[in-house]
Amino acid sequence: MQQSKIRNFSIIAHIDHGKSTLSDKIMQMTDTVSFRHNENQILDDMDVEKSHGVTVRSRTVRNIYHAKNNQTYELNLIDTPGHVDFSYEVSKSLSASDGVILLVDATKGVQAQTVANYKIAKANHLPVIPVINKVDNKNSQIDMCEQQIYDLDSELIDKTIYHISAKTGLNVDQVLEAIVNEIPQPNGDVNAPLKGLIFDSTYDSYKGVIAYVRIYNGTLKANQKLKFMSNNHSFDDNEIGIFTPSLKPIQELSAGDIGYVVTGIKNPRGVRVGDTITSKLNPTEYAIPGYKPIHSVVYAGIYPKDSNYDDLKMAIEKLSLNDSSLYYTEDNSNSLGQGFRCGFLGMFHLQIVRERLINDFDMAVIVTNPNVNYHVMMNKDGSVKNIDNPAKMPDFSKIDMIEEPYDEVNIKVPASSMNKVMDLANQNRGELITMDNQTDLISLTYKLPVAEIAYNFFNKLKSASHGYATFDTAFLEYKESDIVKISIDINYAPVDTLTFIVHRNNANQLAQSIVHKLKYVMPKKLYPIPVQSYVEGRVIARVDVPPLRKNAAVSGEKKSVSKKQALLRRQNINKRKNLSANIVLPQKVFDAILGI
Repeated sequence: MQQSKIRNFSIIAHIDHGKSTLSDKIMQMTDTVSFRHNENQILDDMDVEKSHGVTVRSRTVRNIYHAKNNQTYELNLIDTPGHVDFSYEVSKSLSASDGVILLVDATKGVQAQTVANYKIAKANHLPVIPVINKVDNKNSQIDMCEQQIYDLDSELIDKTIYHISAKTGLNVDQVLEAIVNEIPQPNGDVNAPLKGLIFDSTYDSYKGVIAYVRIYNGTLKANQKLKFMSNNHSFDDNEIGIFTPSLKPIQELSAGDIGYVVTGIKNPRGVRVGDTITSKLNPTEYAIPGYKPIHSVVYAGIYPKDSNYDDLKMAIEKLSLNDSSLYYTEDNSNSLGQGFRCGFLGMFHLQIVRERLINDFDMAVIVTNPNVNYHVMMNKDGSVKNIDNPAKMPDFSKIDMIEEPYDEVNIKVPASSMNKVMDLANQNRGELITMDNQTDLISLTYKLPVAEIAYNFFNKLKSASHGYATFDTAFLEYKESDIVKISIDINYAPVDTLTFIVHRNNANQLAQSIVHKLKYVMPKKLYPIPVQSYVEGRVIARVDVPPLRKNAAVSGEKKSVSKKQALLRRQNINKRKNLSANIVLPQKVFDAILGI
C-alpha cells in the first residue's frame, strides 16, 4: 500500500480504562476479525493477561479501513500495556508509532499511567488524539475529564476530545477518522537501502526467533539475505509477514510497513530488541538509534524446584524474548542450588514472570524475596560495590557507608484522602518536598526510597485514596541511609536465600515477624528446629519450629535420670548430623515472608 495510506498508531491508557476493549472494537469495525469468531481481549492472548485483565506485552495488528473519503487505509495498531510496571513496553511500542490515542476513563479521569505514558509520547514528539471512554456510564464525569486532559498539557486545549463508548461502539467511527486525518503518514524512502527497527520479538520452537520490525527505508523481501547492524551477524529471512492479528506471510514489506521476520535463529539471545536490520548485500550506512538500557527496580532469585536447571535456563531465555525488560544472570545458592538472579520493573512484573514460567513453560520454580540495588562503600580501599543480592552484602565491619536509591514521587489526590495518603508516605520514610493545589486535586511531591515503594506501595495508595490518586515516579538519587542486613539461621545453619536488607529502624520488627512466620510455614522435622535472625552479629529474634512429635526425653513418662540423659544425648547427635544437611525451603515460605 502507498505510504500516504499508512497510519501507525498506539493506544495509551491507565490500567482498566478500556484500551483492550477499544482495540477489539477497532478490529471489528475494520473487518480485521469477524463478530462470529470474536472473543474479548483479542490481543491479550496470554493466560496471565486474561486472568489479570491487563495487557502485559505489546501486540501488533494491521487493520484495513475504508474511510469516509472513499479511500482505503492501512491502520497498524501497536498495542501497549497499561500497568505502571510496564512503561518500557510502552516506550518500545511508541518508538515504532507515528501517533497515539490518549484514552481516559470517564468515571475515573486522568490517572497515574495516563500521565506517565503521555510523557513518553511527548518525548517521542508524537501527535496525540485525546479520547474519553465510557461516556454512557451513569457515573461518568465528562467535564472533569476534559479539564484534567487540558491540565495535562496546554497544547491539548486546541485538540478535539472525542467522547466514545468502546463497549457499544458509540462514536468509535469518529476515532477511526481522526486516526486517518490527525496522525501523519510514515516518512521513508522506498528506494533507499533497507533499514528496519526491531521493536519486539518472540520465540517459536520450530521457526526460532521471530522479530517484529518497523521498516523505515527500503523494501524487505522474502528469502532475502539480512544482517544485524549491532554485531554484523548475517542470516536469511525464512518468512516475512504481517499481523492480522495472527501471523500472515506476504512477499514484501516496504518503508512505513510494520510486520515480522522469521530469522531462523535458535539462540534466544541472538536477536536484540532495538537493533537495526539491513540488507547484507546493500546495507544502510547508519543504524537507527537504539533504546535506552532498561533499569531494573527490584531483584529476586529464581531457582528450579526439581533440579532441572537446563530447562529453566531455556525457559528464561525464551521468556526474555517476549519480555526484553527482564534482566537475568546465573546465580548459585547454598540452599537452593543453581538458578538465576533476575531484575524486574516492579512486583507485578515479578508476579507475571513467575506465572508465565509456570503456565507457559510448565516450570516449577522457587522465587526468593525481592530487593533493590544498593551502593556499598568499603572502608579499606574506598571502592564502591553494587549489591542487588542481599547474600552478597559484605560484613558490616568492612562497610563504610551504604546508599539506597530514592525516587521523586508525585501524587495527585482528592482533598478528602490527603491525610491518609500523607500518613502512608510518612510510614514509608517519605520526605515531603512540595504540596500544591490543582483544581480539585492536591499535588504532593515526595522523596521516597525505592525499597519502600517498589513492593506494595501502589496498591496501598489505591486503597488509601479509594482508587482516585495518581502516581508518577522518576529516579532522583542515591542517598546515604542506615541500612543493615538481616541474616536468618535455620537449625544453626545460615540460609543465604533468607537474607534481607532493610533500614535499621525497621530491622527489629521485621526480624521478629520473619522468625514467627517461619514457625508456622517451615516444614517440620522429628526434632525442634531453631530459627533465629541476627543483625551485625547480634541475635535479635528466635523461635523454635515445633517437632512432628513430642521430645522423648520430656514426654511426661517416668524415667530414670540416666535414661533421660541418654535420650537427650542421642537427640543432640541427630541435631548435629542435621546441622550440615541441606535445608529445603518450599515456595510457601517465601510467599509468607513476602506478605509481611
